[in-house]
Amino acid sequence: VQLQASGGGLVQAGGSLRLSCVGSGRTSSGYNMGWFRQAPGKEREFVAAIRWNGGTTVYADALKGRFTISRDRTKTTVYLQMNSLKAEDTAVYYCAAGTTRTIYSMLGVPSSYEHWGQGTQVTVSS
Repeated sequence: VQLQASGGGLVQAGGSLRLSCVGSGRTSSGYNMGWFRQAPGKEREFVAAIRWNGGTTVYADALKGRFTISRDRTKTTVYLQMNSLKAEDTAVYYCAAGTTRTIYSMLGVPSSYEHWGQGTQVTVSS
């Protein structure tokens, strides 16, 4: 599975961005998908995840209510809608694909994902 993330950019605090992650490959629709982010000097952190069938979503507690993950009907594209952006949301955002065997409690763990995209930079100016 190959993943291509896009949609990052520069936005003012309070603004919105929508990130996209397109999966290619014969079985790209059959994976759980996650978004992670990494700010300079910090470890990669979980943002949101969605089950392969779109039926279950999970979010980092601090981001609930501002970020929404979804996937299209073909299940090959995953979106991350980010609203009310803050300067601390500045980071490189990565999408990832993981096996459907992952249990719910592990969806926020990077090691649950086997395939990673290249990342897209999000910069929020204050």
